[in-house]
Amino acid sequence: MTKVTDHGGGVRSIEVPIPDNPLGHTLVYVVDNDRGPVLIDTGWDDPTSWDTLAEGLTACGTSVADVHGVVITHHHPDHHGLSGRVREASGAWLAMHAADAAIVRRTRENRPERWFAYMTAKLTAAGAPEEHVAPLRGARSSTFPGFSPALPDREIVPGELLELPGRRLRAIWTPGHTPGHVCLHLEETHPAQLPGNGRLFSGDHLLPQITPHIGLYEDPDDATVTDPLGDYLDSLERVGRLAPAEVLPAHQHAFADAPSRVGELLTHHEERLTGLLTLLSVPLTPWQLAERMEWNRPWDQIPYGSRNIAVSEAEAHVRRLVKLGRAEAVTGSDPVTYVAV
Repeated sequence: MTKVTDHGGGVRSIEVPIPDNPLGHTLVYVVDNDRGPVLIDTGWDDPTSWDTLAEGLTACGTSVADVHGVVITHHHPDHHGLSGRVREASGAWLAMHAADAAIVRRTRENRPERWFAYMTAKLTAAGAPEEHVAPLRGARSSTFPGFSPALPDREIVPGELLELPGRRLRAIWTPGHTPGHVCLHLEETHPAQLPGNGRLFSGDHLLPQITPHIGLYEDPDDATVTDPLGDYLDSLERVGRLAPAEVLPAHQHAFADAPSRVGELLTHHEERLTGLLTLLSVPLTPWQLAERMEWNRPWDQIPYGSRNIAVSEAEAHVRRLVKLGRAEAVTGSDPVTYVAV
């Protein structure tokens, strides 16, 4: 059964399944406005997910063909996957922050072999063992099937109201989980009169029980050293100060008291950084650090693709420690190792 929840005030959510994923589903929000429904995210590109989205819209008294626009919180496929199909069926516009739109563009324009070479170099530099890197050497697109996400046709400009007639939906740039992640602040009185500052569609930035992944999304042609964890922590503090009456996230369930949840996440990351400094009492590569970090399962049980994500997160945390002056790269190490200072 397709699950649709009425959040009041012309806002509903549809649980769109994510195939073979412990998250279970993405909450796609349907926001009524004077020109037809606007979706916040669309869900994974899968036949069952598509059918669920269509059935959910019917249960909301509308249809895919009636969708006026799609606002994408970030480019991940469980959020952006069905956007192109929705646009084809409805003529809806698609909006995304420029930083994530650039990632979508690179994904579409670059040959898979270039990405395999880039990933090989990144993992080698992070200290990954040859048995992990070997499958990427000389890989072809048929070995690792990809996807071609839809290009947005509108840019989400931080701080501006989106064009939703009869509604006040303001974009808040919240980088960290991805460079162009946005939350959306519905600047309207809560339908249940809950105290606070409107409602916040938080995407993956702020979830009630999950700590979002912080990784690296870099342009192979740009040598800028980014600090995504620093970006995320700064974004969290801004959202906490906003103090919405209710948070409507993309996974799990709606919740109140955003400042308390923000505080929990800030504490979690500070504790994790402190724990990493203990590990870095001896020089370690990002791969070696990831092997020793605490995950939701032992390292030897983490699948191949998830290990790449874990190493990315380990490096993001190391970069934060380096920027704070709490760790440094060991001169002359190859692959590069880091040590606490």
